[in-house]
Amino acid sequence: MPNEDITHQDLSTDHDLSTTPAFRALESPDTSIRLRAALAIGTSPDPGYVERLVARCAVEPEFSVRENLTWALTRHSAARTVPLLVAELDSDLAQARSQALHTLSKIGDRSAWPAITRALLTDADDEVAMCAWRAAVVLVPEDGRQELAEVLATQFGRGELRTRRGLSRAVIALGEAAVPSLRAATAAADPGVREHALATERLARDPDADFGYAVEEAKRVVALGPGAREE
Repeated sequence: MPNEDITHQDLSTDHDLSTTPAFRALESPDTSIRLRAALAIGTSPDPGYVERLVARCAVEPEFSVRENLTWALTRHSAARTVPLLVAELDSDLAQARSQALHTLSKIGDRSAWPAITRALLTDADDEVAMCAWRAAVVLVPEDGRQELAEVLATQFGRGELRTRRGLSRAVIALGEAAVPSLRAATAAADPGVREHALATERLARDPDADFGYAVEEAKRVVALGPGAREE
């Protein structure tokens, strides 16, 4: 595709949006062109672009472009974006689910909360699950925080370090509502669950602590046997 300049005039609503350079540029093989298209659309929001932005999120390979697609969606009306994003949560594509959850967390419209299901919070794909945890913490109503914490606690011990860190931060963000579930997990029979929960407690006490080090400390505690706790 030619290196087209994408201007505000290109986004005029006086014509069919599907014919505009910005609309076509979202499909360009050139990352920089797709990036500029997303920025241009976000700068001059028009509801006619929302469906294409959501669809592109599901397949866009570049992280930087996906972030700008999300930003462009946040510049549009939640009444237009949220229903389309919620529909993406049933997609067979993991990226469609994860990016929709990420975008919903950025929009912050709590009408989307009922769509954050247990199935998403326990999704087999780690990226989807992490995005669901972040979205849930943003969208959950006050009276749902403890129940959410109970579901999140079922995921202790899951995944690699990045995934575990993401879960720990989500649990910590729930504050006092998460304390009973977190405390129960520190006494779990499964060593991996207990280690993760103890590391989460450490991170709650010291948000600047290195999570990897906290996990290693927790492993040492678990190795000492039942009843042992971190200093």
